[in-house]
Amino acid sequence: MTGTTEAEVGTPDGAAVTRLPDVPPGVPAPPYDRSRVTAGIVHLGVGGFHRAHQAVYLDDLLARGGDALGWGVCGVGILPADAAMRDALRAQDCLYTVVVKHADDRLEPRVVGSLVEYLLLPDDPHAVVERMADPAVRIVSLTVTEGGYHVHQVTGELDASDPALQADLVPGAAPTTTFGLLLAALRLRRERGVPPFTVLSCDNLQGNGDIARRMVAAYARLADPALGEWVASEVAFPNCMVDRITPVTRDGDREALAATAGLADRWPVVCEPFTQWVVEERFPLGRPAWEEVGVQMADSVEPYELIKLRLLNASHQAIAYLGHLAGHTYAHEVLDRDDFRRLLRGYMDLEATPTLHEVPGMDLEEYKATLLERFANPQIADTLARLCAFSSDRIPKWLLPVVRERLAAGGSVDHAALVVAAWARYAEGVDEQGRPIEVVDRLRGRVMAAAARHEEDELAFLRDPDLFGGLVDEPAFTEPYLRSLRTLRSTGADAALREVVG
Repeated sequence: MTGTTEAEVGTPDGAAVTRLPDVPPGVPAPPYDRSRVTAGIVHLGVGGFHRAHQAVYLDDLLARGGDALGWGVCGVGILPADAAMRDALRAQDCLYTVVVKHADDRLEPRVVGSLVEYLLLPDDPHAVVERMADPAVRIVSLTVTEGGYHVHQVTGELDASDPALQADLVPGAAPTTTFGLLLAALRLRRERGVPPFTVLSCDNLQGNGDIARRMVAAYARLADPALGEWVASEVAFPNCMVDRITPVTRDGDREALAATAGLADRWPVVCEPFTQWVVEERFPLGRPAWEEVGVQMADSVEPYELIKLRLLNASHQAIAYLGHLAGHTYAHEVLDRDDFRRLLRGYMDLEATPTLHEVPGMDLEEYKATLLERFANPQIADTLARLCAFSSDRIPKWLLPVVRERLAAGGSVDHAALVVAAWARYAEGVDEQGRPIEVVDRLRGRVMAAAARHEEDELAFLRDPDLFGGLVDEPAFTEPYLRSLRTLRSTGADAALREVVG
């Protein structure tokens, strides 16, 4: 995702457009006085998803006034590349447009005002730490991707081998990572006698709050064992489940916004109509009244997150690699094909659903049907390339737990095995027309090296215990995996798909 300058914003010739923060009539905008909104939340990793999801719920709440005005957001960019977001938001007084794309071609724009401040960590690490140490900040939320928690894929423990993590442990070092920043801010609050903020992970990880607590506490112990124990015992890390498909913003989205709403936004965010947020009730310093704007507050989010991770997220993986290899670009193109729909329903019905628990008031059959409708929305134009990215952080967390549970129960895993085989074929880095595939992955070199050995060792891709544990030694998995991989490599994705779904 990249930003644009005002000169790069595409607008039709002669179109009358208004640039933020001046909002044209007819576009919903914050009805509250933003000068009265203060930041009670610091959010790390301000991407499209946060702006289309958590920030929208807060914008709805701020519109109610009263105590809600203390729950504005101070966004923080962690990486130097986030300077583009900093520049876009600061030029617009941190206002931006969320455009809901309906399947019937309707565009529903609204201007969101809950983000009231934006800081870039590389600009001034000290200022960011001080902002997080401010007693007014009661929640620090995160969308830093699945790989941002440094979890060893097999042991589940902290993997602190990242040189940047190690550098942040040096006494007096200015933090450059999410963990280094959390550690510095929590240490400062402890030294000043300020109660610790609540850390709210909003990433797609099962038990995201529990994982964040284990990883941050383990990291803190590396710097100071006593600090690590304090983090583990005194800092709240509630779990939550988030859901809204939010594709990358393109120039065409900016142009459409200018043409249809008369609004020029450097970096709008586009999303589907569906949205869901389930949050565990654990906030010692208080929280926004999210339940007033549709957030589900729960004693446990596990049943909800299992449904979402194993049905929605894993299903995205099911169509991503096969769809790309079959020559498609977007998710909705794949959903136009009956064989891909059968693949998804076969995986969801036969493999994922038996691993899920019932949730009162939630109809799984209706949820699965809704997923197919959401994936098929042509206006979202969700790219398969986006879904294919960071596979090594996603497949082990979303799909492989289903595989292991089905194997333990003596069930078949043909659909899931095809998905993993398609990932292995995709990681070879060349498509069926001989064109290069841009593999985007934290472990890119490792997975591509394994895939390059397919000629000499058909199981080479599965021999990485950090990703697959002992699945390479499970014939009930390797047999359907090898059938699919051989067909993918010899005949192609369409043939491999037919073998599984008929």
